[in-house]
Amino acid sequence: MATIMFVHAHPDDEGTLTAGSMIRAAEEGHRVIVVFATHGEHGEVPDDLGPDETLAQRRMAEAQRAAGLAGVAAVHWLGYRDSGMVGWEQNRHPHCLLQAPAEEAAGRLLDLIAQEQPDVLVGYDWHGNYGHPDHVRVHQVVRRAAELAEPRPRLFEATMNRDRLRRQYESARASGVPDTEGFNPDQPMNDGNPLGTPEAEINLQVDVSGQVARRREVMACHASQVTDIQGWLELPPEAYAAVFATEHYLEVGSSDPMRPGWFF
Repeated sequence: MATIMFVHAHPDDEGTLTAGSMIRAAEEGHRVIVVFATHGEHGEVPDDLGPDETLAQRRMAEAQRAAGLAGVAAVHWLGYRDSGMVGWEQNRHPHCLLQAPAEEAAGRLLDLIAQEQPDVLVGYDWHGNYGHPDHVRVHQVVRRAAELAEPRPRLFEATMNRDRLRRQYESARASGVPDTEGFNPDQPMNDGNPLGTPEAEINLQVDVSGQVARRREVMACHASQVTDIQGWLELPPEAYAAVFATEHYLEVGSSDPMRPGWFF
């Protein structure tokens, strides 16, 4: 069996982007590792946050519970602060991921790669799917760490299939589903670019339809993040499955067209 390491910017990012693949890999007996670059300090603050509890502590605990449900063997933290969205004052915090020297952050990840020896390493596409500064930096850090790693793991980058999402969006609008405008994948996202990656540039489509029920449980662990998570969980089962039954990846160095398949 193989070891696969997923690197994410914040707790809950794994739920919406790669949880299906994580669950499937664990079910098949592979060793699954997840690394979070930040603690998610700038997420939504839940009403029941204790007087001696920080949001970072809550989100880290949620991530640990989610990892347990997904079958993750180990959770690691690079130790940086959440940088917030593009243009926020928090972008300039000296301890946030955006301000960390790329070589330093890559070095922290490289230490974990040396420890865990992944056969497959998974980061983000070039703009982190929607331009969040921490997602973009994760892309850069994972790329650099993979270059330095010996032996070098196979490198994949999680993305969203913009064309598939557009088809779903147009179908939802045609069916009269309310509040669809905010999900238009062609609208400018946090960095001004549209969501994800065109289908023609994607290499791998992974079937995780068998993991949809467990994935909902994993996402529900991140209960503090109501805006990002609750809307997905309120979808009817068939609509939820339509969105989350497949995951998409770029294989770095490959020019192959998109194929249904798997990492191993």
